[in-house]
Amino acid sequence: MAMDFNFLMNDIVTTARQELVDGGYTQLETPEEVTEAFSKTGTSLVMINSVCGCAGGIARPAALHAIHYDKRPDNLYTVFAGQDKEATAQARAIFGDDHLPSSPSFALMKDGKMVGEIGRHEIEGHDPMSVITHIQALFEEHCKEI
Repeated sequence: MAMDFNFLMNDIVTTARQELVDGGYTQLETPEEVTEAFSKTGTSLVMINSVCGCAGGIARPAALHAIHYDKRPDNLYTVFAGQDKEATAQARAIFGDDHLPSSPSFALMKDGKMVGEIGRHEIEGHDPMSVITHIQALFEEHCKEI
């Protein structure tokens, strides 16, 4: 039985995108959407999504559960590395020169500037709860109570 690789990947990508959208994240697919979203005042959590195993098994569940906290960002965004390449490149450019591109990863923005990040090396090999705790520590430091 032959398996169509593109069909399989499209299904995985669609599921990975929808999971975050259903959880309250706004998907940014173009550089213009990224620029507009990141220009908003307040705080924003940005998840750089991907199809790798640590995204599916650790980062996406952490992204969905971390937001159930007393303090949380004003906005929730996601860009999809490897799929929306120009949008991801624009996000990384706005994050600044100190940002090490990795996916999956998280960036916390405040008034258009990155104030914290969690890279793949802090996700891969860790359990979802430790990533949730790390994200919530950023919320505690930079976000206001809801």
